[in-house]
Amino acid sequence: MNKQPSHTQIPDAVLVTCYKESGDQHYLAALFQRYAGLLFGVCLKYLKAPDAAQDACTDIYEELVKKVLKHEINAFGGWLHMVAKNHCLQKLRSSKNVSTTEISEQFMQLDEPMHLEEVLNKEVKLDLMEKCLEQLTNDQKQMVELFYLQEKSYKEISEMTGTNWNMVRSHIQNGRRNLKNCMEENSGE
Repeated sequence: MNKQPSHTQIPDAVLVTCYKESGDQHYLAALFQRYAGLLFGVCLKYLKAPDAAQDACTDIYEELVKKVLKHEINAFGGWLHMVAKNHCLQKLRSSKNVSTTEISEQFMQLDEPMHLEEVLNKEVKLDLMEKCLEQLTNDQKQMVELFYLQEKSYKEISEMTGTNWNMVRSHIQNGRRNLKNCMEENSGE
């Protein structure tokens, strides 16, 4: 065999298998390059800064060296999207070292007590929504986040995750219903 096909012609699953069997990182690098634009876009969406997104992409590649060997990957693009999302969320959670400053009463808007109450109510609802999202099945949670938080279409979600369109729709509808039920049950109203 004198002429091997270029990596652009080799399916993702074959590149994953070749990497797992040989440990040769040029297979992983080819996969990574194939999805580099998508990966950068996901990181930029969460981290909001190009430098931070680029750093995250580098970190994710280093994670992939080990993670690809450990996981069963059916749709590399969708799997990589989830790895990137989780990496960015973890980075955001760990960077929430927010410094606080005490504010004296003279700076408070005492004539608007309802404003503070509304803000607190919104925070309580957001916390409840996050807890209820965690109670959804993995598929429902992923599809609901992609559809509502990342504003992806059913078709885009289907292509990203490798899930057929009807199942995407079903997961979103069931996830939305389960999320609503959970929030109503736990809202104390």
